[in-house]
Amino acid sequence: MKLLQVQVPDFRVLKDVDIKFDRRFVPNIFPLGSLNGGGKSTLLQLVFVLLHCCTNPERKVFIKNLLHGFTLNDDSSDRVLAIIKIWDGEKEVEIKFLACHNTYIENILKQDHEYKNNEDWKLSNFHEIENINNKISKIEQDIEQLEKAINKLELYNQTIEDDKIKRLRYQLIRRELIDAEVIPSRPRISAIEEFKEQVEEMLDISKINLDELYQDKQKIELIVQSIYRYLHNNNIRYICNYSSGIDTQENEFVLCQIGNNLDIDKAEAWLDEISNKIFLAAPISQVFLFTSQTSRRLLFQQNSDREYDLELKWSKSKLPGFFTYDFAPVDLLVKAFTSARDEDFRDAIETEGEYGKRYKALLDDLNLFLVNKKVNISKDFSKITFKLDTNNENIELYPEDLSHGELKRLSIYMWIKYNKIENSIVLMDEIEIALHPDWQYRIIADLEQWSPSNQYILATHSHELCQALTPGHVRELEPKLIKLDNNISL
Repeated sequence: MKLLQVQVPDFRVLKDVDIKFDRRFVPNIFPLGSLNGGGKSTLLQLVFVLLHCCTNPERKVFIKNLLHGFTLNDDSSDRVLAIIKIWDGEKEVEIKFLACHNTYIENILKQDHEYKNNEDWKLSNFHEIENINNKISKIEQDIEQLEKAINKLELYNQTIEDDKIKRLRYQLIRRELIDAEVIPSRPRISAIEEFKEQVEEMLDISKINLDELYQDKQKIELIVQSIYRYLHNNNIRYICNYSSGIDTQENEFVLCQIGNNLDIDKAEAWLDEISNKIFLAAPISQVFLFTSQTSRRLLFQQNSDREYDLELKWSKSKLPGFFTYDFAPVDLLVKAFTSARDEDFRDAIETEGEYGKRYKALLDDLNLFLVNKKVNISKDFSKITFKLDTNNENIELYPEDLSHGELKRLSIYMWIKYNKIENSIVLMDEIEIALHPDWQYRIIADLEQWSPSNQYILATHSHELCQALTPGHVRELEPKLIKLDNNISL
């Protein structure tokens, strides 16, 4: 998988960006430079979020966060977010991401005779379907809770004679329904029968509401299917809706137009494959534009960075392709050793006693990687230490005893190896931070050795990193970097 070209007409600080990456270059590693404020991080995050999140419903919130504030000047026209060209090993496919209003798609549809006189052909129907589905899911959960509560009340009435115990059980049921937001927190009802009647009444109302929602959904689905068919015929996919302003409705829409050389019926599976083959690695201190606007603002207020950290942790749990350069990759090391041990154990079961060699191979790889240090993992797999071999004397080291640069290089190595990142597009921001100039130069050879089938795009300010490649590998954003006499970027 290779990224061939990225065009961004106008997004935040990015203006008239048009960068090409030749898939035939060896190594397929491209430093991306500019002076501070040129938008390198913004470009990497834009490409990553659009490709990684466009097909997964749970990840579309990150597209919405990223586009917060992306306004449309003219209701009747679209605005291009990015045009991205991908080489999938067989063909070159262009993906165009567009933002638009309802008016834009209405004007297009009205040019078609089938839709000309219909007022309902609006992209907002996609959003309405999502809202209805969410409401249906909530009411179905409420009905299940209410039916369980009624069954319990009837059972307690039949089997419990002590009124005091009955009342305690009733209070527990009532508290469960309040905590689940099925019933409102109102003044307590003294009689159990009165409470049971109230629950039965709410159950009847919920069932009526559910029937009405299903009817509404059926009507809108007919419209959505027709719009979807029209978009499908024009190689366009609906991605999501978003809000361009603070506290405003999500009246803007993101569409994805697929190049004509890819069958639209195969586009979903193709985009899914791309989403699993795009990765972003960045310093943990970076501001990530795909986190919520609220948390980003809190980051710059006193004593409120913890909330941003919590959201960043949540974002990492939802975005499997997202990685931050943490100081100590202990968790990743433990996971890797645990996984290797478990795979070896499975081999022993399948072969009736012949253990695999993954654990030993991982240990040998890491000891070779660390040169004069060896990894030492506790028997219960809860702790990692290192042994420094100097003058035939083993000195025990803890992760905090390693340098920032050693930990960072180790974390990148483990991230690539543990996740088996191969034949992928890997976007890396400021990879050189904490690395000695010699290691900045060496990191190019490292990446090529660790997983040579990947394409790496490295946002950087490092002269040494750029020197490890030819000038033809270096890509730049405005304002461009300073050129040295030997034509290598700084």
